[in-house]
Amino acid sequence: MAGLMNRDALGSDEGMLFVFPQEQILSFWMKNTLIPLSIAFIKIDGRIVQIDSMKPYSLDSHFSREKVKYALEMNEGWFAKHGVDAGDLVRIPLTLNGRRENE
Repeated sequence: MAGLMNRDALGSDEGMLFVFPQEQILSFWMKNTLIPLSIAFIKIDGRIVQIDSMKPYSLDSHFSREKVKYALEMNEGWFAKHGVDAGDLVRIPLTLNGRRENE
């Protein structure tokens, strides 16, 4: 999965949502990622369990503390700027079949 690697910019309200087939412990790193990011690890019910900051080019792994289904990468500080924190709920977009991923 390439994610946001090798991109030199990300729009102020743009990001990348990673959707996994089932809840699991996730791990992300920043190899070849040029921009600082924040990542939210999200349970199947939409609850954010943690938000981490990730430094450009870092090989440090960022693991979810719990099994999660989603990870949302945004510009560094985006979550704090918008008052989003662990424990908050996220509405997951509809899938092609018209049902939410967690229904």
